[in-house]
Amino acid sequence: MKNELLQKYEMTIGIECHVQLATATKLFSPADNDARDAEPNSKVHPIDFGLPGMLPVLNRHAVDLAIRAGRALNAPIAEVSRFDRKHYFYPDLPNGYQITQMYQPIILAGFVDTVLEDGSEHRVRIHHAHMETDAGKLTHYSDYSLVDLNRAGTPLIEIVSEPDIHSPAEARAYATELHRLMTYAGVTFGDLYHGNMRFDVNISVAPKSATELGKRAEVKNLNSFRSVERAAEYEFHRQVELIEKGERVVQETRGWNDDKGITTSQRSKEDAQDYRYMPDADIPPIVLTHDEIEAIQSDMSMLPGELRSILKGAGLDYAMTETALNIGEPWVRDFLVHIAAGTEGEIRRRILNWLIIDVQGRVGAGNDTWESKQLLPEHLVNLAEMAEKGEISSNSAVTVLQEMLVSGDDPRLIAEGKNLLQVSDENAIAAIVDQVLADPASAASIADIKAGKDKAVGYLVGQIMKKSKGQANPSLAQELIRKKLS
Repeated sequence: MKNELLQKYEMTIGIECHVQLATATKLFSPADNDARDAEPNSKVHPIDFGLPGMLPVLNRHAVDLAIRAGRALNAPIAEVSRFDRKHYFYPDLPNGYQITQMYQPIILAGFVDTVLEDGSEHRVRIHHAHMETDAGKLTHYSDYSLVDLNRAGTPLIEIVSEPDIHSPAEARAYATELHRLMTYAGVTFGDLYHGNMRFDVNISVAPKSATELGKRAEVKNLNSFRSVERAAEYEFHRQVELIEKGERVVQETRGWNDDKGITTSQRSKEDAQDYRYMPDADIPPIVLTHDEIEAIQSDMSMLPGELRSILKGAGLDYAMTETALNIGEPWVRDFLVHIAAGTEGEIRRRILNWLIIDVQGRVGAGNDTWESKQLLPEHLVNLAEMAEKGEISSNSAVTVLQEMLVSGDDPRLIAEGKNLLQVSDENAIAAIVDQVLADPASAASIADIKAGKDKAVGYLVGQIMKKSKGQANPSLAQELIRKKLS
C-alpha cells in the first residue's frame, strides 16, 4: 500500500459475519442441519419448502448457542428478543422472506479485542448480533438456474461490528479472532470451506480531514481471513483511484474474485427500508431470565483472550502464541495452561516449544493428530530436564518426544533404546579430544583457532562426535577444546 495514499486517505471498515450454529436440526424445522456433501434438496422439510399451513417451531439449542456467543462477544443477552420478516426477494427461500431479528436482537452491544503482529492491541466494538435463517443456494447455467434448499433454514447469528477497523491487517485480525471466539465457545464448527462462517466487508474511503465517511461498498461472502485482508486492500485502492479521478464511489454490493484478486459489482445497495421488515406473527418472543442466561454461560471453556494472556505471561512471543491459539482441541489448550502453571524457566520454554512448534506444526499441516498423543506432564518434564542437563541433544529430544507422545513410554528408556543419550563424562570426552587434537588432519583448524578464527572449532567438534558415534556432549567437547588450546 503506497505510503502517500495512507497519509492522504483513511479507510473505514465494518464487518458483518454470518455464523452457522452447530445444531443438529434447522432453526424452525426438524430437517438435518448438516448438508455437507449431501444430495441437493435432501435435507429439507415441508417448513423449508414454505408449504401452506406449515408453522415454524424454534430450535431451543440454537438459542442456547446464541447465548454462549454473547459471552464470547463480551455482550449482554436481551431477556426479551423477537423475530421479524425481511421481505427482500430471496429466490432461494420459498417463503419469499427471511426470518431475522431486526428490532429486538438477542445479543446486544459488546466488543472483540484483537492483537496485531507488532504486538499492538485493537478493540472492535460489536453493535449487536441477531439470529436468522440462512438462504438456499442457486446454481446458474446458461439459460436457467437450479435451487438447492439444503441450507435454507440453517440457524445463523449475524454479528455486526461498528466501523472501528482502519486497515486490512486489522480486518484480518478481527476476522481471525472472531472465528476463534465462536469455535472456542462451541457456537459453530467453524469450517470456512463449507461456509460455517462468512464475512461481509463494508469499506469506505475518505480524506483524512473529512468529517463524514465516504460511500461504502459491501464485499459479500468472504470465507477466508486472507480474502478479508486482500479484498479490503483492493477496495481501498479502487475507491481512492475513483476519488483521485474526480469520479463518484457508488454504494453497492460487490463480489470477490479470489483468483484475480479483484472485486466486481453485483447490485446497487438497498437501504434498510427497501427490505420491508415486519414482526413475524407466527413466532412467539424469546423470553429468558438472568439465572437461565448465567447457567448456559457458566460451563463455557476458556476463551482466546484468557489463553493468550496466560501464554504471554509464560514468555511466549507473538508467533508462538498465535500458533497455540489455533489449536482446535480444548483439552490440548487446557494442557498448555497446565504446563504453563506447573513449570518454569527453561523447562517450561522447552515443553511449550515442543508442543506448539513440533507437534502443532505437524497437526496444522495435516501430518498428525492430537488424538493420537499421550500428554503426560511428568514425561515431558523428564525429557526437558534431560535436554537441559545435556544428557540428550535438542534434535534427539524431538525424536524421543515423537515416540513418547504415541507410546507413552518413559523418555529415558526410549533414549537408551535408540542409543541417543550423550556422554557427559568429562574424562571420557577429554580422551577423545586429545585423540582429535593429536591427529595431523586437525592441524589447520587448530592454527585457525589460535589465529582467532573461532568458526574452525566446528570441524574439531564434528570429529569428536564422529569418533564418539554421536554420543559425546558437543557443548562439553567444545569447552574442552578451548581449554586445551588456550
